[in-house]
Amino acid sequence: MRLHPNAKLTPTQRRLLVRRVREENWTVTEAADAAGVSRHTAHKWLRRFAVEGKAGLEDRSSRPHRIAKRTPPRAVERIERLRRRRRTAWEISQQTGIAASTVSRQLRALGLGQLWRVDQAERPPQRYELDRPGGLLHIDAKRFARIEGVGHAIHGDRRRMKRGVGWEVAFVCVDDHTRLAYAEILPAESAIHATAFLRRALRWYRSLGIRCERILSDNAKCYESNSFRAFCEAEGLRQSFTRPYTPRTNGKAERFIQTLKRRWAYRYVYRTSAMRRASLRPWLRHYNHERPHRALGMNPPMARLRAAREQRA
Repeated sequence: MRLHPNAKLTPTQRRLLVRRVREENWTVTEAADAAGVSRHTAHKWLRRFAVEGKAGLEDRSSRPHRIAKRTPPRAVERIERLRRRRRTAWEISQQTGIAASTVSRQLRALGLGQLWRVDQAERPPQRYELDRPGGLLHIDAKRFARIEGVGHAIHGDRRRMKRGVGWEVAFVCVDDHTRLAYAEILPAESAIHATAFLRRALRWYRSLGIRCERILSDNAKCYESNSFRAFCEAEGLRQSFTRPYTPRTNGKAERFIQTLKRRWAYRYVYRTSAMRRASLRPWLRHYNHERPHRALGMNPPMARLRAAREQRA
């Protein structure tokens, strides 16, 4: 039990208060003044000592002994059973007659506050990692709206959205072993741009001493195009595709895109698309060289590459 940060009396000070009153013949008022507490508080600890002994002077939980309106265990079991059938909190509320707020609270307590938690519980992710840099590159792309002023993702008012400004695409590439990432902002998700992106990404990885052997992407048309396939064959890259509608099989790229969105695209206020593009390279440098990565033991990706080099040497 953790001591309350504002508590004036520790268990040791409580025992001192009791000893002064019971053994040293101090008055309750004198002992309370010396301890810096009220007479009411002093009497409380004296009563607890009289009933429970030294154990009564220890901290105890502030949780009530009885909760009058606690959700019955049988109702909680039914909520969980319906959730595992992929019912929303509102649907569960309609079927059980329990308030939606109560259903949501119970789902959070069960660790099923979001529907994807149900899928994760039933089908835990199958994690894998190649044992060498360059063994596999994960490739993906994410569309971002072009910027003409501050957007609703920042100010939150969709009534001020600007229509018809178009899109630009962030192509990303992540090394499976080191998590070293390369990214570019290009005008469209086309075969020409995808091929040019991969060419520059391979050049960047080679500058770090990484020879790439295989790439993994989704089934977008740009990756299945003749020009992209021909470039992969010319470079000696084996091309693999994820299962349709199964983004978790390309999870490292998907996870990097989530970080890219939160830590770069939507974290700062950009006045123009050009400002956002210009900020990408410094952010990537921070991601690769400084930002701790949980899957790498809280080390940055470049530290994993250095460790791989030392092991190979």
